[in-house]
Parts: sequence; structure tokens; C-alpha cells
Amino acid sequence: MLIARLRPKGYGAIWVATALLFVVSPLLATGSLGHSALLSMLPFAAILAIAAIGQTLVIQQRGLDLSVPGMITLTTIIVTKYPNGSDSKLPAAIGLVVLACICSGLVSGIAITRFGITPLVATLGVNALLMGAILQITNGTATVSSPNGLDNFALAKTAGVPNTVLIAIGVVLVVSVVIRSTVIGRRFVAVGASPAAAYAAGIPVRRYQVATYVVASLAYGGAGILIAGYLRTPGISSGNDYLLPTIAAVVLGGTSLAGGTGSVVATAVGALFLTQLEQVVLGMGAPDAVQLVIQGSIIAAGMALRNVPWRKVGAGLRGVAGVVHTDSSGRDARTELPEGSDP
Repeated sequence: MLIARLRPKGYGAIWVATALLFVVSPLLATGSLGHSALLSMLPFAAILAIAAIGQTLVIQQRGLDLSVPGMITLTTIIVTKYPNGSDSKLPAAIGLVVLACICSGLVSGIAITRFGITPLVATLGVNALLMGAILQITNGTATVSSPNGLDNFALAKTAGVPNTVLIAIGVVLVVSVVIRSTVIGRRFVAVGASPAAAYAAGIPVRRYQVATYVVASLAYGGAGILIAGYLRTPGISSGNDYLLPTIAAVVLGGTSLAGGTGSVVATAVGALFLTQLEQVVLGMGAPDAVQLVIQGSIIAAGMALRNVPWRKVGAGLRGVAGVVHTDSSGRDARTELPEGSDP
């Protein structure tokens, strides 16, 4: 099976967790696995998966992209406001989106690689620029609907499968094949794993890093186009709900926050897990705030698992356990250690 071959070893936990979630979903929220529930959930999971692919690529290059909300929102504004309901202007609007994505990615990438600005600060600044452009274009209001052609495409199904899902599957497979089966992909992984070693091997590190932010911005733009079509009137805050989920999906998928290794397939499964979990939580009557708590907890847990020196912690605990022992009377006793020794 193609997906099985593309799935790298070490990313199986999210597959198991997702399967278990779907098994227990009907027990927690009745109807959460019904036909209509799945058809309403899958498009949002697909859109999140496309955006999370961009975040995955950035994280594989030891970065973190905070421009997701601004890029998605600006995309929805362009593809709704510029055509103004006209299908004939939609291709030009998509061209403007591509141009905006390239410019956004170039600014982020150049700021990071040429000027030494940290990814968090650089992408946060770019997001602020994007939000400024949104306010300038819309004057704070966005009531224009997407063209009927885009709306019909985003809501349509092919062979019973939503078009958004088919697009997400195609994007995931293409990106996964490029990363795992091409020279460009192998060099991309090498740059993320060790920029210094990649540079010594003659790989143009800065080009790969800048290109990563450009491709990531294009992924956010693609997600924004689908959001505009699916929601029809997305508003000026449509991208705000995608920053934490994209990071959480990457963490759930097992991509290393230290860079290098990663799996866009596992990230897509993580997006599916998050979207289904949201549906279950809301079906149980929990408020929307619970989703933020869950997403934040996932990110915090992922950071802890990656950054806490668990081997040293375990060694310290074993050392303490070795020092303390129980004598024959059942009382704890401490062994005498030479002065200056380290247990």
C-alpha cells in the first residue's frame, strides 16, 4: 500500500491514537461517527492538514511559523474581494494569492537566513504585516462572498469523497514522495538535521531554508482558498483558528522539534485526530475554550518530550534509589558516601 510505504518508522503512535479515538467517539458523543458528522468533519480536517504540512516543513528546518493566521486570512480576502463574485476573475485572484505567498515566504526566509532574526520573531513580524494589509484592504469589514465556482468546488464531492479531502490527500502524497524519494528531499532533511554539516557537504543551506518558508506560505494559501470556498463568507479572522492546531498536528505526528526528521503523512493523521477530537468534545457539550486547552497541552507535552533530558532525570532517580535502601527492620537507611562524591 502506497501510504504504508510512505509512512516512516517511528510515527505509528498517532495512527493508533486516531484509531482508538474513532472507536470511543460514539461512546463519548452519540452520532459523532454518523455519515453527516463525518462529511462535515472531513473537509475541516483536510484544510488543517494542508496548512499543517507547511508548518511541518518549517519545523523540520528548526523553525516555527507564526504567520499562518495572517497568510490564511489574507488569502480568503483576496479570493473573495478581488473577484467580487465573478468566476472569470477567480484565476487572477489565485495568481495574486500565489504572489502574496511567495513574497511572505521570502520576507520570512531572508529575515531569518540573511539577518539572523529568530524564526519566531521574523514570522510574527510578517504576520503583523499581513494583518496590516488585511485591514488596509477591508477597512475592518469583509462581507464579500466567494465566487460560485469556488464555492461549488469546495462543497462538491467526487465519488462520494469531498473535494477538499482529495486535494489534501494529493498534497500529502506529493510532498511525502518529494521529501523521501528525491535528491531535493534528502538535501532538505540534511539541512534540517544539521545546517553546518549540510553546508560542509556543499548544499546551499540558505536557499533550502528560504524555499521552505515560501513553500509553507503556499500551503497556507492553498488552505485559505479552500476555506473561502467552503465557508463562502469567511470574514477577516478566518485564519486565527489555525495557528495552534497546525503546531499541535505536527507535534502529534511526531515530527522532531529539533529539526531534520518528520512525516507529513503523520501530520495529516494528526490533523484528522484533532478535528475528530474537537467534534467529540463539542458533542459532549464542552465549551470552545476546552479546544484551546487541549491544543496547548499537546504542544506543551510535545515540547517536554523533546526537550526535557529524560535520560539524566532517569539516571538521577536511579542514583537516589541506589543510595536509599531498606534495612532488615524495615527502616530506611542512607549509605555513607565519601566526602565530595556524587551519587
